[in-house]
Amino acid sequence: MNAPDYTLLDQDRNPVSLSDFSGQRVVVFFYPKAMTPGCTVEACDFRDSYEEFLAAGMAVVGLSPDPPDVLAEFREKEGLPFPLLSDADHKMAEAFGAWGVKKLYGRETVGLIRSTFVLGSDGELEREYRNVRATGHVARLKRDLLGA
Repeated sequence: MNAPDYTLLDQDRNPVSLSDFSGQRVVVFFYPKAMTPGCTVEACDFRDSYEEFLAAGMAVVGLSPDPPDVLAEFREKEGLPFPLLSDADHKMAEAFGAWGVKKLYGRETVGLIRSTFVLGSDGELEREYRNVRATGHVARLKRDLLGA
């Protein structure tokens, strides 16, 4: 399956498309809300492992429904080296199946489901990790993708 390609604004309001990474493997992680505890842990785990992903020829991109100004603040505050894209209308999340009903503290809500997708250099979906936990998720990706 080819990954859906939408153009979204990054933290600096620049348009970014997944096709911009053509010829490169890409780790796309969807997180619910910038600057919340779980999302901060996950984003910082990606930050701390970023060089390892780069060395393996993989780009990292984060997506959330947050507006670009919030993403800019999050990126600056946490020193995140990868682009953060604003999926405010959750079209990309819906296309990947990362938007829907989820349970939180026993209540069902509709929203972003923390998920990660690995795209091959040809844009084909290689792996998908759905409804993941923030803690330990990047370590699992590194084991699966980098043999680390």
